[in-house]
Amino acid sequence: MEFREVLRRRHMVRRFTDEPLDPAVVDRIIAAGLRAPSAGYSQGYALVVLESPEERERLWATHTPGTGGWAPDVRQGVMRAPLLVMVLASKEVYLDRYAEADKGWADRDEARWPVPYWYVDAGCVAMLLLLAAVDEGLGALLFGVVPGDVGRVKAAFSVPDTHDVVGCVAVGHEDPSAPTRDLRARRRPAGELVHRGAW
Repeated sequence: MEFREVLRRRHMVRRFTDEPLDPAVVDRIIAAGLRAPSAGYSQGYALVVLESPEERERLWATHTPGTGGWAPDVRQGVMRAPLLVMVLASKEVYLDRYAEADKGWADRDEARWPVPYWYVDAGCVAMLLLLAAVDEGLGALLFGVVPGDVGRVKAAFSVPDTHDVVGCVAVGHEDPSAPTRDLRARRRPAGELVHRGAW
């Protein structure tokens, strides 16, 4: 698929079928996510890939039903996705990397960072996962883990304290019977978002 077509087709899918995915497709999607850039080539991101029904159910069991503003039918539609990828980020990896000799910030001072690039880079991983899913003819959704559930999610999957859960990407075949929403009217015009030369 041409890149422009991937971009045109990318949207958040909230209702999936439970049709299984080819393992080679899953591997390609994961490999695409690992092509994300990272500050100082720190690669302080990690993925927890949940493919089996038991693994996925363990994730859903850690979520309070209906959290995140999902209607019950949407929750059920997302829960059918055959692949869930938890995207993690580690601030410690970045602070360690920039304390190395070629970077020279030996004090590991977090204040040196204008923004937390560990989250920026994890966001790049998530976007590549979303785009790779579309390129494979699949649908995908990036969703967050509400603060009250983060501890349970991390414990359920033995995520170390050094890593934060940035979000999860659900991947699968889009349910063709799901209602469609045309959000084009809500898209802000480029002139409000793009400022050439200055604000």
